[in-house]
Amino acid sequence: MGFKCGIVGLPNVGKSTIFNALTRGSALAANYPFATIDPNVGIVAVPDKRLDVLTEIVPTKKVVPTSIEIVDIAGIVKGASQGEGLGNQFLSHIAEVDATLEVVRCFEGTDIIHVSGSVDPLRDIEVIKTELILRDLEVLSKHKTRHEKGAKAGDKKAAQVLSLLNRYEKNFNEGKTARQLILTTDERALVSDAHFLTDKPVLYVANVAEEELGKPDSTQVAAVRKKAREEGSGVIVISGKVEEDISKLDPAERDEFLKAMNLKESGLDQLAREGHELLSLITFFTVGETENRAWTVEKGAPAPRAAGKIHSDFEKGFIRAEVTSYDDFVKYRGEAGAREKGKFRLEGKEYVVQDGDIMHFRFSV
Repeated sequence: MGFKCGIVGLPNVGKSTIFNALTRGSALAANYPFATIDPNVGIVAVPDKRLDVLTEIVPTKKVVPTSIEIVDIAGIVKGASQGEGLGNQFLSHIAEVDATLEVVRCFEGTDIIHVSGSVDPLRDIEVIKTELILRDLEVLSKHKTRHEKGAKAGDKKAAQVLSLLNRYEKNFNEGKTARQLILTTDERALVSDAHFLTDKPVLYVANVAEEELGKPDSTQVAAVRKKAREEGSGVIVISGKVEEDISKLDPAERDEFLKAMNLKESGLDQLAREGHELLSLITFFTVGETENRAWTVEKGAPAPRAAGKIHSDFEKGFIRAEVTSYDDFVKYRGEAGAREKGKFRLEGKEYVVQDGDIMHFRFSV
């Protein structure tokens, strides 16, 4: 599994349409608020042309790309943190994902009702942010009550946590998200059990009209990009309608369709690329006669941790990793050629995995 993301946004911004297109699923897409009540979940394979190239070099019985789990969370409205529109029920689903895909409507059209009566992506972003902050304040209040007792009793750790929670509270009251608070790694670890919703990385999905794809950004899309830059978030620009059309095509037809639309990649391609960048994830590969497979690991991970993605025993009993870079593997047409050219390496526990590495692990338990 690559990563898990939740699609959020106001009602009627195209969330379920985009979810269906990305996952080829069957979430209910309707022109009224709260068409989605229970979250729909889809697991989608991540396109990676490198895996296709590796399979040309090493024919195999099975090809397994990495994947993304996408959760379609019901529309959030103003007052969700106080239960409006079944808000509390919906907000709880966000705590379970690695990142949020926030769909913002950047297209006009009287045939689809906007819950606020007009199209304004920055206003919509602010509504979502406010509701998530209000929910985080509720969570914070409960944690403060628990740690105040320990701090009064002389518990040093409780006092540290309480001090940090007070910083979070000040931050929230200023309208800032949890991810905007600058903390050390150790400080974040002290409050990791709070699971603040606004600590989740955000990838904005600007949903535009079909005719706007492949063209310079509209005023609305430009505003979303500026907002994302200011807060260190990502942005992808897609059309829910076009993604629906793409999802029904086979790979060859898809490439022709994208070319005709003057697009370099589909929404799913964008999601995979930007999502990995946002979460600092990379891909390594294992190849063989039985299976060629892509694996996801965090950037900067040592070899044993990558081995653990395959099986916990690989990490516990790690001995060494046999490594060839993707470029060398392709250039010399496989492991044997890379060995001959001195591009096949034996790496130990301190080796930091690089994106595209072809790896084989030696272990003993």
